[in-house]
Amino acid sequence: MRKGMLLFVTFLFIGGATLLAQAKIGVVNSPALLEKSVEGKRVIAQIQDRDKQYQASIAKLDEDIRQIQTKLNLQRLTLTEETIAQMTSDSDKKQTERKRLAEDAYSYMDELQKRLLKKATDELAPLIEQIGKEKGLDIILELPRAGVAWFSPTIDLTVDVIKRYDAVKSGQIK
Repeated sequence: MRKGMLLFVTFLFIGGATLLAQAKIGVVNSPALLEKSVEGKRVIAQIQDRDKQYQASIAKLDEDIRQIQTKLNLQRLTLTEETIAQMTSDSDKKQTERKRLAEDAYSYMDELQKRLLKKATDELAPLIEQIGKEKGLDIILELPRAGVAWFSPTIDLTVDVIKRYDAVKSGQIK
């Protein structure tokens, strides 16, 4: 029984390799689609702009905290206990606010990235399929996920997909 199973698996492997060798294959570089397409650049810019806004808000809180701490350190001997307690409380509140803002920023940025990248991926999938069918391809591998060590540039569909995606997003193609 074991020998028969081994022969069967070997046959499937060799047969599968033969079929794969005869298949017409294309590749698409997903990171390049986002980095080079107009829509991908817009999505990346939107993510970066929002991140800059969060970073500016966090930097402002850091500066506020630093100013309170500096004032406390320099004037501690001349301040009343009540003023020191109030400034310490203000510093603690700012640190808590900063921590919450950083956590909120991380969560929001993660969700925004996932949502925008999923939208772009959902828009690209039918275009990739359409181009594959037009070129009579059997398989299209997604780089770098496919683990391809080398491929001929002649099977790279990335530029075609970017052109089609830009045309669709600009309204030139419906």
